[in-house]
Amino acid sequence: MVKRTRFDDESCPVARSVDVVGDWWSLLIVRDAFDGSRRFGDFQRSLGVAKNILTARLRSLVDNGILDHTDRDYTLTTKGEALFPVIVALRQWGETFAFEPGEPHSQLLDRENQQPLRPLEVRAADGRRVTPDDTEVRKLP
Repeated sequence: MVKRTRFDDESCPVARSVDVVGDWWSLLIVRDAFDGSRRFGDFQRSLGVAKNILTARLRSLVDNGILDHTDRDYTLTTKGEALFPVIVALRQWGETFAFEPGEPHSQLLDRENQQPLRPLEVRAADGRRVTPDDTEVRKLP
């Protein structure tokens, strides 16, 4: 078995984030939690994942403060709810690039007006839309 590379000592925030929620099962569990799944069986039915893998991923999400586990329910913590823009960004990217034109897929709608969400944009502190060319990474001391 290949040993998993850990990034919890890495100075890059992306690497540390991937260390916590970077595998597909974890992100799909978080997605399902946003969609209302609360119990082990809910996640298992939705994902079709093996019980031992689901158990390990749920435990990791609880240990990392993404989910709370009380009695039989799993609920998103504040830290978990903060992943909402990440899930929306992945969903919007997938809607744009992962389907052929006209291919059926799910869509995230605003409950209030039943309309799709506007595409997410990255904005500077002053409100300007920024692209990768407008940014730089700077190490903090």
